[in-house]
Parts: sequence; C-alpha cells; structure tokens
Amino acid sequence: MLSITTLILLLAVCNGVWGQGKAVEDLIKEVFTRPTSEPSPATPVPNLQPNNRDTDGGVVTGPDGCVCVNYYLCSSNGTINTNGEGIIDIRIQDSPCSTYLEVCCDKADVRQPDNPITPKPKPQAPKGCGVRNPDGAGFRITGDKDHETQFGEFPWMVAVLKQETIDGNPQKLNIYQCGGALIHPQVVLTAAHCVAGKDRTFTIRAGEWDTQNTKELYPHQDREVKHIQIHPQFYSGALYNDIALLFLESPVEMQPHIGVVCLPPQGDVVQSGRCVATGWGKDVFGKKGKYQVIMKKIDLPVVPNSECQNKLRQTRLGKYFELHKSFMCAGGEPGRDTCKGDGGSPLVCPIGGRGDRYFQAGIVAWGIGCGENGVPAVYGNVAMFRNWIDEQLRIKNIDPSSYQS
Repeated sequence: MLSITTLILLLAVCNGVWGQGKAVEDLIKEVFTRPTSEPSPATPVPNLQPNNRDTDGGVVTGPDGCVCVNYYLCSSNGTINTNGEGIIDIRIQDSPCSTYLEVCCDKADVRQPDNPITPKPKPQAPKGCGVRNPDGAGFRITGDKDHETQFGEFPWMVAVLKQETIDGNPQKLNIYQCGGALIHPQVVLTAAHCVAGKDRTFTIRAGEWDTQNTKELYPHQDREVKHIQIHPQFYSGALYNDIALLFLESPVEMQPHIGVVCLPPQGDVVQSGRCVATGWGKDVFGKKGKYQVIMKKIDLPVVPNSECQNKLRQTRLGKYFELHKSFMCAGGEPGRDTCKGDGGSPLVCPIGGRGDRYFQAGIVAWGIGCGENGVPAVYGNVAMFRNWIDEQLRIKNIDPSSYQS
C-alpha cells in the first residue's frame, strides 16, 4: 500500500485500542483509548503513492522491444479480451513491466488513440444496494492466496482520508485515516472514533483497490467531506455508539466498481452465520504486522453478544466486563480478524436468498489483539442505529431509499 504523483496516502492507526494493566478500570480505559503516538519505526506507516514507472521514470521496454501498456490496451495478449476484460495474475514475477496491471505488448499491437477500445466488462453500475462483484469489475485476478479482494468486488468500500502537512511542507497531503462504506452516493458510514475531535479536513476515496496502482480499468473518485454527523451519545472512552455519517460535498458517480451497501432494519439481530470484513489494515497485531497494498477480505463467524461477553471476560478485560448494547461481535478464529487500520470499515452479511447481495451489519470498532483464538472482535451494531441514520438523511433532504434492500 509507491513513487511521486499528485496524491500521497499514508496508512495511519485508527483502531489502536490495546492496553495493559491490572486494575479493571485501567484496563478498560487503555483498551478503549486510541493511542496518540506514531507507529514504531519497526513497522513504518507505508507510503501509498502509486508507482507506475521504471526506476528511470521512462517507458519500460522488454527484451524483444515490447512496451508496457495497460493490460486492456494490447490487442494480441492471449489473456486479454478486446472488450477490456482480462485475467490478471497478481503474483507474476517474470514481466519487465513495473506492475502486474501492465503487459509487455508488441509496439504494432498497442492500440492507438485513433483506434480506442470501449471497455465493456460491466457497462452499468450495479442496480440496487449491496451488489457484490465476486469475479471483479473489468478484470479478474488470479494468484490471490492471501485474502485479496477482486477489483471492485465490494463496491461500497471507501477510504477515509485526512488532510495534513508533513515537516512544514505547505502542500497538504491526504493521509489514510479509516475505512468506511457508501450508503448513498453522497453519504459514507464510518466509526465515530475515526473523525471525532479532529480539527481536520476529510476526503473520501471510492473505487480504491490496489493503493500502489492507478492503472485499473476504472479510476477511483475522491470527494471532500462537507459535514460530519457523529452520534450524540458517542462515548470516546469506551467507544459506545461508535457511528458517524460523512456527508459529501458532491455525490460519487456510481460505476461498475462503485456502489452502495444495504442497511438492516432497525433492531435486526444477527446471531449466527458468517459475514465478511474488508479493509487495508494490518495482517497481524504488533510490530511484525504489515499494512495491506491490495484491499483484503476475511469471512468471520458472528458471535452472539452473550457468548462474546463471556469470551472477552477471559481476556485482560476481566470478569466484570460488560459488553455495551451498541456492539456486536464476530471472529474468534485464530489468524482471521480485522486489525489496526481497519477501524470504520464495514462488516457485511449476505441477504438470505438474494445471491450476491449484502447488508452492513457492523462497523469495525475495537478488539483485543488480532486473530487470537477464542477472542472475537467488536463492531458497532448498525441495526441499532437504522432509525437514527434515516433521520439524519431526511434532515439533509437526502432520500434514504438508496440502502433499502
């Protein structure tokens, strides 16, 4: 999740809620309090700037004089269809091109500006909310051995960025803050702890996938956040009611890789089944953990709140810990979890009998470590806030029907 263009994304820790101590009160305070220190030098926050050039900044040529072009611009490549749809191996290592989204194409086969192609893998944006693209939007990757998502597989996923200056540089940079989900072309759902108490300007990025490439078939879209609505009962000390809405300056344009997620009815209780979390957060907790370049996905079992509370009481939270009603839980399987950097990201569950349609059940909030056996992670319970969400959109004269399944 690397080189110099007009925009820099840096992954920041937005779900740092771990702590140590002996007193129950101190434990809860430390576990639920987001650290203010910078990441350890042993695990630097990576530069998310795209790298699409060779080391000399010029055009990459292969041993036979071929030139590197976007994968859909080479008419002779055997894995590329003329309508722009292709199969890309993200693990391929024997290409002279700087990115797996390019192919080394004979100069005679490079499509010229006067002979353009019109990509037609999915000519229309998904109709309705919660439409997942299990085979990707525009191309399909192979070699995905580490939970990588397909391009555009979860079209509602967005990155929440904050604008900052670094080392006195007057140019403002976009720094990764948290994940979020589009619920309307002009509204993003995220965690309150990602944006509360921060005197900064925020931007959201929709359609992001591989943070180090800009050569996908469909580009990402950035929109400035005009207004932030945090739940009035959000408690930062323990992350109760950890939910916020970001109203955008202008709507995002719906595309094959950009869409909205469905929301559950008020009070809907998810007690079982497996759901999917997505994000660019760390793969494991601690100094050895690495932030992700390509958006990852992980399916997790839903854990009923009573069972979750009992499991969390067996951790350093202690036997008196009480799970607040604004939370839900998922996970507890070793090595499978959301982690640092995933805060605000959606946990989505399949809509029964609707194929590849999903609703957002949770918002990544906090956890004890990452992926520890028998220790579920804790999410904001979206169903508890459906009426509040509807009300906030109506106040802004925005139709809430976009996320109705």
